[in-house]
Amino acid sequence: MTFHVRLVSPPDQTKGLVGLLAADSGVSNLVVLPGTAQRPDGDAVQFDVRSGSANSVFRELKTFQAGHSGTVGVKQVDATLGEETAPAPERFFGQRDVAPVWDIVEARIRSDAVYAPSFYILLAIAGLIGAVGILTNSQILIVGAMVVGPEYSAIMGVALGLDKRNERPVVRGVLALLAGFSAAIVVTLIFGLLIRWSRHTPQLYLAGVRPVSALIDHPNLFSLVVAVLAGIVGVVSLTEARAGALIGVFISVTTIPAAADIGLSLAYSSWGEASGSALQLLLNIFVLIAVGTLALRAQRFIWRAREGTPRRPAQRTS
Repeated sequence: MTFHVRLVSPPDQTKGLVGLLAADSGVSNLVVLPGTAQRPDGDAVQFDVRSGSANSVFRELKTFQAGHSGTVGVKQVDATLGEETAPAPERFFGQRDVAPVWDIVEARIRSDAVYAPSFYILLAIAGLIGAVGILTNSQILIVGAMVVGPEYSAIMGVALGLDKRNERPVVRGVLALLAGFSAAIVVTLIFGLLIRWSRHTPQLYLAGVRPVSALIDHPNLFSLVVAVLAGIVGVVSLTEARAGALIGVFISVTTIPAAADIGLSLAYSSWGEASGSALQLLLNIFVLIAVGTLALRAQRFIWRAREGTPRRPAQRTS
């Protein structure tokens, strides 16, 4: 994997920066355009860097950027033509020897943890979809509600804030989750009251035949196990940029369905189901945040230890 990087360098520091970049074997296609950059003014610098060198290069760029204004733009290159193929790894299993690019991972989490009005609208709509799924005992609609819900971005934003010991994203994420799920509960409560008032409640739901609801409002050991595993998979999928696995996390944890079940249970005066769903919701959110924080730290520790282990040179065969 290769990243294309662009930044603006003060003219008096460009020579040192170029020397630093040129000394790294993972940097290529280094281009310097003296005096062409504006806002801020300076020299435009562009280069490509392989993922194996990205962490060290980005650390150096952070030190370089500390003394002046400006940002570093990073774009992933989907494919490169004419690049030499890396030698095949000696081991068949565990072939990856390059650590995730942590600056890219953190930037992706921060960019997703934006709490615009659409965040709360999607949570409310997901709650309504989940409510219909509970009323009609439709597991397909429950899965659809899980996919629509954007709450995992806030959960990972909180986890990253805890991992980096940064209070602001933690507070913002917790408040966004509180407001978002409260909105989803209120909307589903109103929806449930309207359905009850209009007498369009499905007969099976009225008769207490609620298999989907029963799965949601009865948290147990298996709920905890799934939440822990989903938290681990979520962090790994973010660091490894595996979108398919991340979608699997969305449809494996009971957050949006639990919020929908709280609203519906309150509308139908099912107090026991409402309290069970509330416990399910809090359990999943807490576990996802805790496991996300621990998994981020564990991955950093593992990769730093692995990078610090000297590699055994490959043996030549005659």
